[in-house]
Amino acid sequence: MFKMVEVAANLKVIREKIIQASAKRLPEFSSFEPALVAVSKIKPAEAVLEAYAAGQRHFGENYVNELVEKSSNPKILEQCKDIRWHFIGHLQRNKVNKVLGVTNLYLVETVDSEKLASALDNAWPKFRNSSDSKLKIMVQVNTSKENEKNGCEVEEAPSLVKHVLENCKNLEFMGLMTIGQYGYDVLKGPNPDFLSLIECRKNVCHELGLDMKNVELSMGMSSDFEHAIELGSSSVRVGSSIFGERPTKT
Repeated sequence: MFKMVEVAANLKVIREKIIQASAKRLPEFSSFEPALVAVSKIKPAEAVLEAYAAGQRHFGENYVNELVEKSSNPKILEQCKDIRWHFIGHLQRNKVNKVLGVTNLYLVETVDSEKLASALDNAWPKFRNSSDSKLKIMVQVNTSKENEKNGCEVEEAPSLVKHVLENCKNLEFMGLMTIGQYGYDVLKGPNPDFLSLIECRKNVCHELGLDMKNVELSMGMSSDFEHAIELGSSSVRVGSSIFGERPTKT
């Protein structure tokens, strides 16, 4: 049985931790409040409804079919008018239309190639509500250089962002995202994957003449979101600490 009361209580704890972590940031990061994306993968629609009732608006999904299913759930459509869906999983080009058809799609965080960016750019006009609305996207960077993780190479990020800015007129570049290595011990010092994404943003902004204040960073999950915020993350993706542990894969 899903314990819905815990979701609201867990959200309150996470929000308090975000505030505390924000207070430890360098002054240069004090101009924005980190956004919380509640990752509801493998959790029932009731979990989304409960979190929404507790004031949560941004939700992340890793799997296309699950995003489509939840976003079209009658109760969510009826009760969650202002929900903002983030797609945070690997997106294959043959699934682009499914994702873009999602009601209240807010942001695709995992653009990792020029081909995917172009596919999203070409398809978006069929789905957008008005002629001047662009699809918000982030460029995913594989900072840990692990084969099982998606994302462009750190060195490729400037050229991919340049492609989005110059060739994808229907896309709005929001920033950079990374998953990073799982289970990093922060007692060893700052997470090198987070430092890598921070440095990547500097390089992207330097090469393309962008203002760093306008380039967000999406990094940090349940185990390390406070650390990510202290380092300047604009957005954290928290799942199990809100909705409870997910069943382990067998």
